Amino acid sequence: MIQRLSALARAEMVLLRRNKVMLFNAVLFPVGLIGLLVASQNEATDPDAQAMLIGSFIAMTLLIVVYFNLLCAYVARREERVLVRLRAGECRDGEILTGTAIPTVVIALGQVAILVLAGLAALDLPVPAQPVVLLGAVLLGCLTFVGLALLTTLITRNVEAAQVTSLPLIAVCAIASGVFGRPDFLPELLMRVMPMTPMVELTQLGWLGTIPGEAETGVLEALPLPLAVGLAWAAVGILAARRWFRWQARA
Repeated sequence: MIQRLSALARAEMVLLRRNKVMLFNAVLFPVGLIGLLVASQNEATDPDAQAMLIGSFIAMTLLIVVYFNLLCAYVARREERVLVRLRAGECRDGEILTGTAIPTVVIALGQVAILVLAGLAALDLPVPAQPVVLLGAVLLGCLTFVGLALLTTLITRNVEAAQVTSLPLIAVCAIASGVFGRPDFLPELLMRVMPMTPMVELTQLGWLGTIPGEAETGVLEALPLPLAVGLAWAAVGILAARRWFRWQARA
């Protein structure tokens, strides 16, 4: 199985390098976020605001690099009938989908690591208080967006359509998670159960040891809700894709 996954991942990496749009999203978009992070050095002085900023940037990196790029990759391989041909060989369904996701997830993890280092250097943030929680937030975010990318392929006819079908989820994630500020017109509970909000909250929890606005809440008390929400979204995407994922080209 390891050899098959490795071969699939290498082939996918070659295809990723050839796709200029996906390569831009995977590499240059996070680099732009690092530039914004450095530029905000003198603006965000409150530790809570700094943790919110770095958490939002990490979540946005996963949203674009993992979710959007993987959506395009899955749809492209399906419409090119690559998935069907792979399915006719020795590879199992889970191996095919996992092998396709590995290069994108590895790139995303590398970009997140750079963002963390930039946050430590540019914002003078303290060393993460709960590094295991921080790492878990990133891994859970990858798993969630892989599942949601698989789920979105159900309504995406081709790669061009991915720009439209992905837009509602990207907009909802960005608005509800507070990346552009907390919207007053949305109930607090609704915002906290959106797909990207758990990543932002768990990142803050991992870095500061608490979620801003819940200063009296310890790690064990603050962890269950965002962890449960994140796992629920990941399960929804993966289970739905397992049941309804289309392997045949739609054209």
